[in-house]
Amino acid sequence: MTKYILVSGGVISGVGKGVISSSIGMLLKAQGLRVTSIKVDPYLNIDAGTFSPYEHGEVYVLDDGGECDLDLGNYERFLDITLTRDSNITTGKIYKHVMDGERRGSYLGKTVQVVPHITNAIQDWVERVAKLPTDGSDIPPDVCIIELGGTVGDIESMPFVEAFRQFQFRVGDGPGNPSFLSVHVSLVPETTDHEQKTKPTQHSIRELRGLGISPDIVICRSKNELGEKVKSKLAMFCHVTPSRVVSVHDCSSIYRVPLLLESQNLLHILKERLQLDKLVLPGEGEPRVEDEDYAGPLAEWKSLADRYESLTKTVKIVLVGKYTELSDAYASVIKALRHSCVQCNRKLELLYVEAHDLEATTLETDPERYHKAWGRLVTGAGVLVPGGFGTRGLEGKIAAVHWARTKKVPFLGICLGFQMAVIEYARNVLGWEGAHTTEAVPDTPHPVIIDMPEISQTIMGGTQRLGKRRTVFNRECVTKNLYGNVDSVDERHRHRYEVNPKNVAAFEERGLHFVGKDHEGERMEILELDEHPYFCAAQFHPEFLSRPLKPHPMFYGFILASCGKLASFLKRAPGSSAIQDIRPSSPLVSPERSTKSPSKSPDFSAFEKVPSPLKFSATAEHGERKTKV
Repeated sequence: MTKYILVSGGVISGVGKGVISSSIGMLLKAQGLRVTSIKVDPYLNIDAGTFSPYEHGEVYVLDDGGECDLDLGNYERFLDITLTRDSNITTGKIYKHVMDGERRGSYLGKTVQVVPHITNAIQDWVERVAKLPTDGSDIPPDVCIIELGGTVGDIESMPFVEAFRQFQFRVGDGPGNPSFLSVHVSLVPETTDHEQKTKPTQHSIRELRGLGISPDIVICRSKNELGEKVKSKLAMFCHVTPSRVVSVHDCSSIYRVPLLLESQNLLHILKERLQLDKLVLPGEGEPRVEDEDYAGPLAEWKSLADRYESLTKTVKIVLVGKYTELSDAYASVIKALRHSCVQCNRKLELLYVEAHDLEATTLETDPERYHKAWGRLVTGAGVLVPGGFGTRGLEGKIAAVHWARTKKVPFLGICLGFQMAVIEYARNVLGWEGAHTTEAVPDTPHPVIIDMPEISQTIMGGTQRLGKRRTVFNRECVTKNLYGNVDSVDERHRHRYEVNPKNVAAFEERGLHFVGKDHEGERMEILELDEHPYFCAAQFHPEFLSRPLKPHPMFYGFILASCGKLASFLKRAPGSSAIQDIRPSSPLVSPERSTKSPSKSPDFSAFEKVPSPLKFSATAEHGERKTKV
């Protein structure tokens, strides 16, 4: 029977529920349990696809094309699972589902109300999604972690809180049943004299309990570790024992959070409360995770955290983007860079450059800003131009590509960055003056980037080329080498424009090679430039498939080149290990349930180490190119 863990938040939004939910899931998965996650976003949007990055950060894309909240990226990275669009529940989705049912007559003429129809729809949705396998097997998960977005007391989240109050009785016999557990994450602020204040958390939990959900575990976010007196006070007013008040103070990296939770016996609490009799826990007297010689299920994660914190040499990467005021707009890109930097034994030094600041118009209006931007760009060991939409900053991105190409600085372009690389080459190598994308200049004399004929240009939501699609390599190249010399790879896409296929031959003749195309050979997916340390770009989004223990090949190649190590790596014999396995001898989770005694660690003998370079699966469903009417 599936166990459910509800994670709610109080006092402020952005308190860290996503990382804590992922960390709880990672602890459970490290013990041999199958885990899935659901994120509840109480806004009325159907999905996050039409959001500005300044609203909620990046739009994270799933294999099935779901556009969702960036927290699902945390879940996938920490747990190394594959979620679906239904793993992200929004108020808009629920109301649309209920209203569509009302139009079909599903409610037999009854008055459709928030209770019971909306609340029942929420519960049905959760139960259905919780049973979907996420690890490539056909076995349903053991535990479903549900993150309730927003803050307790928000009016828009009230139907969800009521639904989960009822859910306690649907999956068990009410509060305290072994199938449902509530975790509340709250902020404990500090005064200027470092006194930790518990009153906001007390009020938040009182509000939640008044709505019918009594937290079993209180996780407190704070600047410094909670004192014992503070824990005891919170326990007394929050109706929990002191052992169930968990301190999550500021850490050196998010990789420390699972270890911090485990060091406070969270696994034992979960086992006791949810009766997780299949959990394998360190026995009494065995070393804990903070011990240097700890060799339990979390050893690989501890190894990653230690390695991340011990890095001394740096590599300076310049990110030229349109939304640089909010780092969450590039959350997956930044994490993918860090994954590869750890693999290369480098500490990431990331410089943000606003694309618009590199343009000639900025030189005229704000010369100081212009020169500062260029001053930052030229100091980078590598230049990354990520995705984006709209016309603002395009010329700045093109200027950054030109700098990287002509100065032979390692370059990685993603989605829009891929398109800007094509435009820059058309203008400055092919001599096509005015070459541009029809997104910015519909009547450009050289439309090297055009809208895809089957994609709507008027309806914005869910109409792009989305999800996992196959890219087929057509020649030997650096990127293919990095992927492990596979014939094809599956990657996640999110775009509305493409390279004009009529111009491909002209580019190829002048040295810009489209080394990867879609399965029909009509859409350009990966480009490379000869006689350059590393000049690669992709129409897809490689950042969405990078994992802390499995860096993405294209990011790994980019960082290698930025460190000056790519050339020596490419000289290795085919089939040699491209990416060092930074994990201990056993992987994170066994694909089969361990048959050994619960008092012992799970049996990982069926596992092989992840091949390096990574070999990506080829299981995508392919869309068809349609003729524009």
